[in-house]
Amino acid sequence: MGTGKSYPRLTADEAAAMIHDGATIGFSAFTPAGAAKATPRALAKRAKAMHEKGEPMRVRILTGASTGSAIDDALAEANAVSWRAPYQSSKNLRKRINSQDTEFLDMHLSHVPQMIEFGFLGHIDFAVIEAVDITDDGRVYLSTSSGIAPSVLRHADKVIIEVNRHHSRRLAEMHDVLILPPPPHRHPIAIQHALSKIGTPYASVDPSRVVGIVETDEPDGVSAFDAPDEVSNRIAQHVVKFLLDEIRAGRLPTTFLPLQSGVGNIANAVMAGLGLNPDIPPFTMYSEVFQDSLVDLMFDGKLTGASATSLTLSEEQLQRVYEHMDLFSRRIVLRPQELSNNPGVVRRLGVIAINTVLEFDMFGCANSTHVCGSQLMNGVGGSGDFVRNAYLSILVAPSVAKGGKISAIVPMCSHVDHNEHSTQVFVTEQGLADLRGLGPRERAKRIINVCAHPAYRDYLHHYLAAAPQGHIPHDLRKCFEMHLNLMDHGTMLPGVEVGAG
Repeated sequence: MGTGKSYPRLTADEAAAMIHDGATIGFSAFTPAGAAKATPRALAKRAKAMHEKGEPMRVRILTGASTGSAIDDALAEANAVSWRAPYQSSKNLRKRINSQDTEFLDMHLSHVPQMIEFGFLGHIDFAVIEAVDITDDGRVYLSTSSGIAPSVLRHADKVIIEVNRHHSRRLAEMHDVLILPPPPHRHPIAIQHALSKIGTPYASVDPSRVVGIVETDEPDGVSAFDAPDEVSNRIAQHVVKFLLDEIRAGRLPTTFLPLQSGVGNIANAVMAGLGLNPDIPPFTMYSEVFQDSLVDLMFDGKLTGASATSLTLSEEQLQRVYEHMDLFSRRIVLRPQELSNNPGVVRRLGVIAINTVLEFDMFGCANSTHVCGSQLMNGVGGSGDFVRNAYLSILVAPSVAKGGKISAIVPMCSHVDHNEHSTQVFVTEQGLADLRGLGPRERAKRIINVCAHPAYRDYLHHYLAAAPQGHIPHDLRKCFEMHLNLMDHGTMLPGVEVGAG
């Protein structure tokens, strides 16, 4: 590695002063991992000052996925975001998106790098990328995520590098950077195993485009997950039993298949449950994020290797990884998200995908993104990359929310991110519904009987029995009655007290 002595040193304020109103900025971030920090905070401060003077200052933001608070929270609070893609998890930004103050493009995460490469997302004015080092000849050693950073480094007019001294310089040993050529010049992706490496340990940038380096020393700020609750543990138990049954039935090899797990408490509970069960063989992961629960699994030898695009770890767990880099650098590969989420690789490796949804309907459509069809939560993220292409696709959710006022199982989803042609297995704390080989009516019966909370089953069965006959028996006059009840009365079944257990 080098020190990048030939590049100007900037303060965060000086870097932010270069960014103009209306600019499109590609920030490094995939969750708070690897997110730029000082420059976006300074930009938010500058935007507030300009707004107080009556001057416009709003920018277009492109990242790998969600970000740290310095990007989405700070810039949204400053009313400095006019357009955002492809995913977010910020309360401040969510409010502006749902009020139509910020335009939001919800995208499959595997699509973002190639759409940048193809020019589909327009011109990128600035890249603001966190790294652990940069060389004078333009090798950029990324920090705790890869995401879209390699692509925006190639295409941005001006590049600001935040060199974060908080992170281990040995992260280069994990990174595997490759940008696929455009069609028709693409060849099969030579990833044969979770730990296959096919690229370089660094991203590349034209040195003439680097306008400066901002020195930082700051943790990512990833929050530790809560201890698994009873509902999450029951979901995990159902998933573990199902996978063991699949091995016994010969539908999974005894050596197992790579796993993918979404972000969140339920996902962490499922991974912990798999790790604790002695009958589950040691396994690998081909996923988006490397989360807290996986650190212990790798220490224990249950997780033998993991491919991801980010180390989404709490500070405590990240420091444990840094202290044992001889172990972890050999067992973790960090790739650009076009590779970590690539549908062709997911299908070829036979990934078992486990993702969380907001709601699903009795026929197998699932909603990951919108409450009552209109209010965005976070975005589809990478779930669609895996749901559609996995060897086994498992979707999980608590059967009820808000103390039982909301049912995760409804007659018709108010918004569809994954249709019934892509889904296979649904799990709540009530049970697991395997839908493989079932037609619509049988799917509905199984979902209601196995996954729905008991307080909602009679209503759902009555809806199914009363609906007009057809291949998919829906009553368009009543299919959103539960959502309307929620909007009008604050509960999907007015007058019914539902326990959350």
